[in-house]
Amino acid sequence: LQTQKQNSFEMANYDPDDVKNDMKNITLTSFILNQTRDNELAILMNAIQLSCKSITRAVRKAGIAGLYGLAGTENSTGDAVKKLDLISNDIMINALINSHVCSVLVSEENLDPIIVEQPKQGKFCVAFDPLDGSSNIDCNVSTGTIFAVYEKKDGSIGTLDDILRAGVDLKVAGYCMYGTATELVLTFYGSSVNRFTLDPSLGEFIHVATDVRLPTPPKKIYSCNQGNFGGWDQPIQKYVEGITSGEKPYALRYVGSMVSDVHRTLMYGGIFLYPADKKSPGGKLRVLYEGYPMALIIEQAGGEASTGMFNGSIQRVLEVKPKHIHDKCPIIIGNPEMVQSVLSLYK
Repeated sequence: LQTQKQNSFEMANYDPDDVKNDMKNITLTSFILNQTRDNELAILMNAIQLSCKSITRAVRKAGIAGLYGLAGTENSTGDAVKKLDLISNDIMINALINSHVCSVLVSEENLDPIIVEQPKQGKFCVAFDPLDGSSNIDCNVSTGTIFAVYEKKDGSIGTLDDILRAGVDLKVAGYCMYGTATELVLTFYGSSVNRFTLDPSLGEFIHVATDVRLPTPPKKIYSCNQGNFGGWDQPIQKYVEGITSGEKPYALRYVGSMVSDVHRTLMYGGIFLYPADKKSPGGKLRVLYEGYPMALIIEQAGGEASTGMFNGSIQRVLEVKPKHIHDKCPIIIGNPEMVQSVLSLYK
């Protein structure tokens, strides 16, 4: 109790603009260098964080700058493209190419991969969704950027094969959420999950949490587009019916932006489902730049990430083998006991 009172007192007297606090802060760049000693990775993350800062600015000024609404085109998978989608995509591509540490880029907004010209090539390959949840932009709901990083194969000059690989080959995964604060969540393969928050006064992402874990026990929250209920297979329908009946039903929380829904799951626990349905039998979420990075983050935070029944078998998301850069798969992620409750219904 005494510790709680002390913490409350400290928080009540904390001044975020006190320059003395800046001496204690660990920036994203410092964190990367301390953890990896990899200068090229630090350069890559500088390019990504610069992109996220620029996208934050664009999102915050969207109404003033007339950036709401459709751009009048479709992306690589047939979705209507918003104006901010195009701006965010250009920001990401420009920053990554000019970082001189990338060889191959894959974006949700581009039908084909981008092979960086030889003089600017480096060892990394990056797949990204520049503005996830952009359908929510016009109503001012949280959006985000998702990214997955590979290293190109030894001796490669930068080809499609360097990035068209399973999620178990990832080196880095993360997302940046543009909400009440701009928050970046990052993990290295085989390591813990870390959170960084953008300090607008410094223009830097500051390390705010290490070894992030899904809470146990989790809150009884499920997240899905329940409007698709009629198209789901019987085990998924049975699971949702089961957790929404009885004296203590689960609460439904669904934003429609994967970054927001997964971030809430990471913070509070629960389960996020985007299963296959009759309209999208192969799933709706893209494997390379949505499924893999989110699966790696959730797994390394103590959770589980499965496809459910997909192509005749239940698969770990990170082990799905893509055939095309815009391949899709179903997603069931969250606390392990909840995910296993779903999978057990297939037996």
